[in-house]
Amino acid sequence: MFAFAGPAYLVSVGYMDPGNWATDLEGGARFGYQLLWVLVLSNLMAILLQTLSARLGIVTQRDLAQACREAYPRGVAYSLWLLCEIAIAACDLAEVLGAAIALNLLFHIPLLTGVLLTAADTLLLLWFTRLGIRVIESFVLSLIAVIAGCFLVEIWWAGWPAFGELAHGLVPHISTQNLYLAIGILGATVMPHNLYLHSALVQTRRIGSSLQAKRMACRFNLVDSTIALNGALLVNAGILILAVMVFFKRGIVVTEIQQANQLLSPLLGTTLASGLFAVALLCSGQSSTLTGTMAGQIVMEGFLNFRMRPWLRRLVTRTLAIIPAALTVYFAGAQGTFRLLILSQIILNMQLPFAVIPLIQFTSSRERMGEFANRAWLKVLAWSAAALILSLDIWLVVLTVGDWLKSAGRWRVWLELGLLPVLIGLGGLLAWIVFQPALPGWIRRFGRAPIELPEQVAADLPSPAYQRILVPLDHTSKDRDAIAHAAAMAKQHHAKLYLLHVEEDVTSQVYGAMSSTAEVEAGAKYLEQIAAQLEAQQIEVDRVVRYSRNPKKEIVRYAEELKPDLVVMGAHGHQGIKDIVFGTTINAVRHKLKMPLLVVRGGS
Repeated sequence: MFAFAGPAYLVSVGYMDPGNWATDLEGGARFGYQLLWVLVLSNLMAILLQTLSARLGIVTQRDLAQACREAYPRGVAYSLWLLCEIAIAACDLAEVLGAAIALNLLFHIPLLTGVLLTAADTLLLLWFTRLGIRVIESFVLSLIAVIAGCFLVEIWWAGWPAFGELAHGLVPHISTQNLYLAIGILGATVMPHNLYLHSALVQTRRIGSSLQAKRMACRFNLVDSTIALNGALLVNAGILILAVMVFFKRGIVVTEIQQANQLLSPLLGTTLASGLFAVALLCSGQSSTLTGTMAGQIVMEGFLNFRMRPWLRRLVTRTLAIIPAALTVYFAGAQGTFRLLILSQIILNMQLPFAVIPLIQFTSSRERMGEFANRAWLKVLAWSAAALILSLDIWLVVLTVGDWLKSAGRWRVWLELGLLPVLIGLGGLLAWIVFQPALPGWIRRFGRAPIELPEQVAADLPSPAYQRILVPLDHTSKDRDAIAHAAAMAKQHHAKLYLLHVEEDVTSQVYGAMSSTAEVEAGAKYLEQIAAQLEAQQIEVDRVVRYSRNPKKEIVRYAEELKPDLVVMGAHGHQGIKDIVFGTTINAVRHKLKMPLLVVRGGS
């Protein structure tokens, strides 16, 4: 059990992020226990879908994004990727706002400053991910324990709820008044990028290739998902119940999270209540940030087969979240951030069918899953969940677009022209995904990008011949290492060495070949000495001196003139500040060269 435990806890963090807080708080404060059934139903759907996601990863050794890339044409796969990126940005938006609000509550940092400070967590996450998946899982589990503990204490202070009222809240009831919030709760609970994330995380365990090993892994991941997601349900239910007991029963409407925090202390009779609330909110935002970053990398690699540096990926996603958050805080204040939090969860739910339907289709396929394919009763449950999500989304779209058109006035025509292609495009994409299994095989195979590696890589290999070897020198001890390797290659291939040095002192930059400083003369003698020693070993040598303020460009320019078969360069191994001070010649050169480059480190 402990060997397989972990992935579901990372996934469950997304089910208790600041977006959940906003929907749960408003749901409890405005409608009492009316939407409690939505929480429970959403959690049951989450357990079902996350279990299917884990099964896909365990059985096929593919995450959901990779499976989509294999099954769909590139245009469809790229569209799904774009929608998923929008969902991840929406989720990150909730985390940015949640962290900023928590910093405001704990340290009275202005909201706008807090939003900008959240960019700094990029560096923290980069350092943290180096510690390994088990350390990350332990850290996230600790944050979850803090969140759960804070709300347990708060509910204890508020007094336990009446179980009759709780039972009444489990009876399904929905109306046009609470539809928007119900969909927000659903989107905050069943998060699309978590389906991609879970199918990848389960592959961090050594499962084995036998049917018995996969069956055991599926069973233990089901237990793991059930425990973790029910824990998330308790946290979300705790927030909603707290909102009912503290705000709904006193007729208080909560329009911002800060207001909820400020009211807790006088209503519960202790100043510690608001502090626990803020700590839990901060833990929620940071733990969700961690898993959101991992999901973003998995989605990009899976759909596009493209790897971006983790810090750059994180920075781009966080920037996309910070811009709308900062604008909202600046122009709309705290109430605007609360509405934006709920809107972000609506966006998540609108993207959900585009992840759920492919997941159900893939896990129902005997060709892909074998004996692990979904059985009839499981298909009924899964498709019922998908139908519910899709019908609620369509209902909301119809109501929302109708309201927009009514209030558009003279801009109605332009609004229709803008919305029509978007709705047609999304409808067409959804139709393709739904009916794709029924299409002819040649259409389904068209434009796919399966995960495959080149074949016959080591068969009938060419024999490179090195006739001209370029050796850039920088008059340091590293030259010896580069020359040693170049000389060995020259002896083996009877090649000619071209020793290049670029003079970059101020005089050389101004006067070029006319300069005759002591440094230039010493450099010339240095090259003569090396050439004489190499020629004594029967190696043909040519000496080249260039003058430039940019040695990197000069090395590339001369290489393009000479067109050598091989370039050999010595590396200093600079890191950090030294890279900035001394420069990174090799990195700058290697991206421009069109011939093989051998990089030699000292001591080799």
